[in-house]
Amino acid sequence: MAKAQVALLPALALVLNAFVWGVSWWPFRELQNHGLHPLWATALVYLVSMALLLAWRPRAWQDFRREPLLWVLLAAAGLTNVGFNWAVTEGDVVRVVLLFYLMPAWTVVLAWPMLGERPTPAGLLRLALALAGVVIVLKTDGAAWPVPETTSDWLALAGGFSFALTNILLRKLRNATAEARILAMFGGGAGLAAAAGVLGVAFGFVAAPPGPQAAWAGVGLALSLGFLASNVALQYGASRIDAHAAALIMLSEVVFASLSSVALGAAELTVRTLLGGALILAAAVWSAWPARGSLPAALGAQ
Repeated sequence: MAKAQVALLPALALVLNAFVWGVSWWPFRELQNHGLHPLWATALVYLVSMALLLAWRPRAWQDFRREPLLWVLLAAAGLTNVGFNWAVTEGDVVRVVLLFYLMPAWTVVLAWPMLGERPTPAGLLRLALALAGVVIVLKTDGAAWPVPETTSDWLALAGGFSFALTNILLRKLRNATAEARILAMFGGGAGLAAAAGVLGVAFGFVAAPPGPQAAWAGVGLALSLGFLASNVALQYGASRIDAHAAALIMLSEVVFASLSSVALGAAELTVRTLLGGALILAAAVWSAWPARGSLPAALGAQ
């Protein structure tokens, strides 16, 4: 009984992380309604979170001198946040989340050159299963080919690729402190989003950020605290629970995103989306399921 209670807290921590990410589309859209583009909102959220982290652990940045790979993690995590946060603000939330969770397929592709892990027959089958799901999701009525049709499609796919890269980098950086890894992810979210925002303003496809307003400042602060809590919860939960079980729990993000977006009219569940999504999620669940005699895979964060 005591053992079950000990395992319950890490599991709940991971559910909290998945919940925050699964419903984050709503505050991002609220901020956009107040004139704050998701790029500026992402930069603001992570700047606040980074400041709070450094106030709590002021020496977290020192690992960057010993671990140059943390800078690569910073870039990968930043691109993940830029892709996902922008996509869920602009596109159909369920479609975006499903394309984002093509991550297991990208992991098969990236793990060989970066970790020396050759794809197994099971890994290739998971890749084929996930890609079949993506083809079904992308093949909309009237489209000649199943290709990304919107900016949000491309952003979701790019975000999922960056998420897979982030996970692999976290595996390679297991000796770095948790504070340094979190700082890299927060710094990437703030820096890459701000840089993309500046480029967007320069080329005319992103509006300049509005002046400070109480209407959106409160939402931004609440979102910052939510992301800070979710990342702390992830570090706590992922370090205390089997990585395969953790990965399965994290898939609850798809459930939270789907239910909240359909309920609030930000997504439409078509038969095609449900069928393709089932294949994508089946590949993700299969990837997270423990293989007999295999070592647990590391779990990364968004």
